[in-house]
Amino acid sequence: MSQEPLVEIRDLNFTYDSRPVLTGINMTIPKGKVVAVMGSSGCGKTTTLRVIGGQLKPTSGTVTVGGQAVHELDGDGLYALRRRMGMLFQFGALFTDMSVYDNIAFQMREHTDLPESVIRDLVMMKLHAVGLRGAHDLMPAELSGGMARRVALARAVALDPMLILYDEPFAGLDPISLSIIGELIRKLNDVLGASSVVVTHDVQESLKIVDYVYFVSAGKIVAEGTAEEIKRSTVPYVHQFVWGEADGPVPFHYPARPYGDEIMERPSLRG
Repeated sequence: MSQEPLVEIRDLNFTYDSRPVLTGINMTIPKGKVVAVMGSSGCGKTTTLRVIGGQLKPTSGTVTVGGQAVHELDGDGLYALRRRMGMLFQFGALFTDMSVYDNIAFQMREHTDLPESVIRDLVMMKLHAVGLRGAHDLMPAELSGGMARRVALARAVALDPMLILYDEPFAGLDPISLSIIGELIRKLNDVLGASSVVVTHDVQESLKIVDYVYFVSAGKIVAEGTAEEIKRSTVPYVHQFVWGEADGPVPFHYPARPYGDEIMERPSLRG
């Protein structure tokens, strides 16, 4: 990818205690693009998001966002940088005791000095963008899963961020809601001129909306490319993952003794 980068990750290594989680990661997130980080559960996708957001510091390597080395920022610097980021958490993570309206207004009240009349206009604008202006008085418990995810998306873009991070945005959604969220991720990114990083294992929906894909396995990038390049990949793990094949580098059977030995063994007699 040749476009001007917003996020650059170089030679990133991260370990929990002595256990390696990320090894030699190199990624570039250009301005204005939607980039997916794909792979199976536990491969290091969400850890990558946490390093970008400054929740975790690299064991070695560098992570820069907007030209700033995230891991070198002090508390005030990191706070200021995060004001320019939006985050959609897995399953939404709405404030359950706040209305839809107040969930969206929360960041505006915390981080700006805007009067309530302006905040109201902005909140309703964000909710209108995700099709839920009429639901502003509802509580999170009154929303369906798809509606809650759309409210969370409106909250993520409340301050018009330059970078939006998505942690499994499609998890638990029905096909209609899943398609709507995918379209909104693409639309809002383009309207805002932002960059988006989508961590997901939902291959088919993601490939419809992203500009570029990094495939991670066991903490390493095993493939990268456009959606079409990933679909044509001959890397065995990527091919199995993209096409949902039962057997391949990720085996269907959990390791066990030979099946013939297992069924031929007579159970021991107990006295």
